[in-house]
Amino acid sequence: MAYMTFKQGIKDCLPTLLGYVGIGFSFGVVGIASGFNLLEIALLSILIYAGASQFIIIALMVVHTPVWIIVLTTLIVNSRMFLLSMTLAPSFKYESLLHRLGIGALLTDETFGVAITPYSKGETISRQWMHGLNITAYLFWILTSVLGGVFGEFVSQPEAFGLDYAILGMFIFLTVAQFEGLQQSKLRLYLWLMCVVIILMLMLSLFMPSYLVIIIAATLTATLGMVMDK
Repeated sequence: MAYMTFKQGIKDCLPTLLGYVGIGFSFGVVGIASGFNLLEIALLSILIYAGASQFIIIALMVVHTPVWIIVLTTLIVNSRMFLLSMTLAPSFKYESLLHRLGIGALLTDETFGVAITPYSKGETISRQWMHGLNITAYLFWILTSVLGGVFGEFVSQPEAFGLDYAILGMFIFLTVAQFEGLQQSKLRLYLWLMCVVIILMLMLSLFMPSYLVIIIAATLTATLGMVMDK
């Protein structure tokens, strides 16, 4: 399968959009309920483009938190994106700085989940394909956030429609997709590493904030996996 064209990137993004419906729509609903207007909701999605951070920003702004604390908190929560970007960086090392900045700026957990499947199998992914993937997700996130704001006054409990489980279902799909066509030895390694990261997260969460747990557990498990794979 070719991961080369912008159009193919759009097609490969489509299965992940269901998760954006649940989270983006919920963000719009929460934003309206918290006193934000449609323009402010749209600007948060356009400029921040990070689901968890956008919810945090709204919660902190409602209680009049100082700006520097909001900025620092957002940076910490999104710091995992450095790890995700560095993982895919080798595929785009010969691209211009502008293209690399564009890919990194629009990379999310979901688009990384799509891109890492062909990357981990040694398949070539082009900047055109990555742009198609990222831009589709970005525009759809903005759209669902605004729609959530428009209909927010009519939908006070989006979880009643199962929207809060959409993102979970999407990540399960992305995880299963990475096992397709794997050699048995690789499959055993991946399953073992999944157990390791779960145990690490459970142990670390006893005495660390969740955002630090994710970063530390992911870094340690990725390092262990690299050493074992070599």
